[in-house]
Amino acid sequence: MRDWSPVMGLPLWVWLFVLPSVFAVICLIAGPRLERVLRPLWRGLDGVYLASGIVAAMFMITILGLIVAGMIARWASVALPGTTEFAGYAMAATSFFALCHAMTRGAHIRVSIILNANDFLKRWLDVFAVFAAAVIATYFARYAIKTNAFSEMLNDRTQGQDQIPEWVVTLFSLPSYALRDWGSVWAERSSELVYTPVWIPQLAMSVGTVLLAIALWDTLFRMLITGVNPIVSETVE
Repeated sequence: MRDWSPVMGLPLWVWLFVLPSVFAVICLIAGPRLERVLRPLWRGLDGVYLASGIVAAMFMITILGLIVAGMIARWASVALPGTTEFAGYAMAATSFFALCHAMTRGAHIRVSIILNANDFLKRWLDVFAVFAAAVIATYFARYAIKTNAFSEMLNDRTQGQDQIPEWVVTLFSLPSYALRDWGSVWAERSSELVYTPVWIPQLAMSVGTVLLAIALWDTLFRMLITGVNPIVSETVE
């Protein structure tokens, strides 16, 4: 972890792994006493997970729209380049944005044969499994963001036929500039078509993995406070 640079005086790995683990111990000790304090935060996070699922559904609809548009374009002998690439980006966005929502709805595969042995194993193996998943997801999220930044630094561009207006790239780039510079940066925008920078579709991977890591730590804290796993599989009839 030599490249985990300090943030506000502490190495990044302390913020991502040590502090959440310490808070998990506090949740275990304090138990239900923290529930009343954290319940408004839990409601807010549940809304974030639901919004992420809605975004995933919108990207899924986008895939359908791109496929239908490509079919119509072929029937009409009209060139519509880039639909395959954009559909691929939408598919990736659907997968990553759906991660946290699917996890909180019990849609991820969970092997529970050992958990059903007795109540003691069910509680503590469940806690261990969620803790391990949270650590792995956090590690994944960190390197997803690093990959995103590395692609932007190299100005890596797609090799396909997809092109987007340069002002779209400028729009996504604005958060990397100081607020006072937004006007001058936007004034230099152009409507010229450019090959899609790889870091733009990679943003979905970064956001989705971060939300998944947050959802797993949140699930761990809720389990330790309430003694009940909040992940309940939805019944499909």
